[in-house]
Amino acid sequence: MHDIGNAINRSRHAEYGAILANDLLKQKNIDIQERLTIVSAIAHHDESTGGATDVISAALIIADKTDVRRNRVRQKPKASFDVHDRVNYAVTRTDLVIDKEKKQITLNLEIDEKICTMYEYFDIFLGRMMMCRKASELLGVTFGLMVNGNKAL
Repeated sequence: MHDIGNAINRSRHAEYGAILANDLLKQKNIDIQERLTIVSAIAHHDESTGGATDVISAALIIADKTDVRRNRVRQKPKASFDVHDRVNYAVTRTDLVIDKEKKQITLNLEIDEKICTMYEYFDIFLGRMMMCRKASELLGVTFGLMVNGNKAL
């Protein structure tokens, strides 16, 4: 539901999504406090305008921003891939590990560097990973990124 705003426009999709979600949740008679928590999390999940404000938004941000994987790319010729497609397609393995004892969340990625360079990955995802780090701090845990077996963050 957090990306429902993309139906209107990719730009400002978090805000559009919050408005759409509020209407949908209102129709389902969701309690106003619960509805506001959900709507706020949706409104704050985009890296260009948002940030974690509570544990719900922090969890949404981490789940959303760590979702990088090959099968996110729609079927189309590789020659038509934009940088987002190339980065997602280059990820051959992804694993989000939550270690309760160490109070640590780690995103482990395997990236085919013949498809996407580390520069391209970080150009697109550095802001997202920093957003995850801040969201993790709100949850009282640390956030780490391992790429091809090497610590990146």
